[in-house]
Amino acid sequence: MLLLYNCKLCMHTVNTIQATLIHIHICTSFLDMGHDHFHNGHVHHHADHEHVAQIDRCEAVEFDAIAPDANGVPIFFKSDFMWRGFHGPSELINGSYKELMEQHAELGKINAALSMYAEDADKHVFFLLKDKVFSYHDQTLDEGSPRAISEVFPGIPDHVDAAVECPKGECVRDSVIFFKGCEVFHYEIQTKKVKTSHWSHMPNCTSALRWQNYYYCFHGNQFTKFHPVTGSVTGTYPKDARDYFMKCPNFGRLSNHTERERCSHVPLDAVTSDGLERAMAFRGDYFLREDEEKRDGWHASLVFEAFKEVQSDAEAVFSHAHLLYIVKDNKVFAYKSGEQYQLVEGYPKTLQEELGMEGPLDATFVCGDYSILHVIKGQQMFDIELSVTPRAVVHEARLPFPKVDGAMCGPNGIRVFVGAEFFEYKSPKLLAYSRIRPQPHKIPLEMFGCDH
Repeated sequence: MLLLYNCKLCMHTVNTIQATLIHIHICTSFLDMGHDHFHNGHVHHHADHEHVAQIDRCEAVEFDAIAPDANGVPIFFKSDFMWRGFHGPSELINGSYKELMEQHAELGKINAALSMYAEDADKHVFFLLKDKVFSYHDQTLDEGSPRAISEVFPGIPDHVDAAVECPKGECVRDSVIFFKGCEVFHYEIQTKKVKTSHWSHMPNCTSALRWQNYYYCFHGNQFTKFHPVTGSVTGTYPKDARDYFMKCPNFGRLSNHTERERCSHVPLDAVTSDGLERAMAFRGDYFLREDEEKRDGWHASLVFEAFKEVQSDAEAVFSHAHLLYIVKDNKVFAYKSGEQYQLVEGYPKTLQEELGMEGPLDATFVCGDYSILHVIKGQQMFDIELSVTPRAVVHEARLPFPKVDGAMCGPNGIRVFVGAEFFEYKSPKLLAYSRIRPQPHKIPLEMFGCDH
């Protein structure tokens, strides 16, 4: 299979054995056209029977296509299944895009997908199957779809391998980049002009994704970041997609988990400072902790090794009076901060007992030595006075975010974490009453110092 991912197959200098293997594989592919065989996930489609079981994308899945939906959430497609975002179970595609599956037998799998603004100024998701294009708005098939690729994207061949949108500023003009083998087609949306390039240095992309203004070519279970105009690749690639684009329990192909956790695109679960001026970020089974003097950067550790009572998947965290509090499953765990974290006697306590409210919570933070705990739940922020008992909400405000992943307060103000970005505010008051979001910052790049 690796032979298919290498663009060196486009060259005519392969030896006799390689050519024979390629010929056998291609012939087998034509014989199997319209039949999916995915043995690890137990998905098989044959003319005489059908058996469908869940696919685990942590089992080295090669995606058929990847595209953000209208809300910017990336959707990963494989066979009959799709995954929304970076974690969670698979779901059947026909639950959202039923027309695709209705033509599955005739057209085969999804070849490519992309998301871009159409003539009605709304964002549409386009799916390319064989020689057809299906266009959806809010999961509703557009009138007149499907249409021929030659009609929607004139000059683009059938059976493309991948596609990704490229807006003006990142490409010279608003464009779509199509991949087929080593050939790359830059299609200008307004002029309908097509520029063809040969990127022999790149692997064959089976899917492509624009995420946080960067471009990724997925091949097998790996990905390579590339420049959308030149195709140039900088940095060490390929990388395993399971290390950066999905949340796989106890998974790590890297000998050092720190790089994966720093540079993952999976949203953080919770962020705080532990009371010793050490910033901490939690995600799944791991947490990142910044060196106290910020000389050695961030280091990843397993949550269950430091906080065995919590195990993993922290819901929210905050620090107060030299204690680190972790919220999970309507319980509050309090730890003494130090070289080793020790659970305070009497904990865990219920959220109702500790804070006078029910979960689940999205984020919590305390600023400095103040005794006000700010709790974010949905689009509301509740202020709780920690110096009195029983504790209760003393103020409530509506935030400009439908949902956040985490929040923390530091010397330079408040950071609110949403997806792969964070937003900075000078004070809780500005966060509570601002209606315009400030400039977003990229978490991997600007907080953790990653190159993507």
